[in-house]
Amino acid sequence: MALRFDGLTFDPERDVARLGTALEKVAEAMSNGSWWTLAQLSRRCGTSECSASARIRDLRKPRNGGRTVESKRIAAGLWAYRLHPEGAPQ
Repeated sequence: MALRFDGLTFDPERDVARLGTALEKVAEAMSNGSWWTLAQLSRRCGTSECSASARIRDLRKPRNGGRTVESKRIAAGLWAYRLHPEGAPQ
């Protein structure tokens, strides 16, 4: 099985299932093409905002599909994100 996650503190036994589930939930939520703030994704997916942000970064990685995630500034320090409508790789 190819690992979809990595990092200095990553422990496969502890983290693969949890992060994989979170990645699937974030991808599913964003699949409708709507704009999402991290707070909205966090509530929808049952993750922290930090985890939602990390899963967005994971969606952009080639090993997780290389999806195109657009971003736009809503207000000072507040951003929204959406999967490109076709989900095309960058």
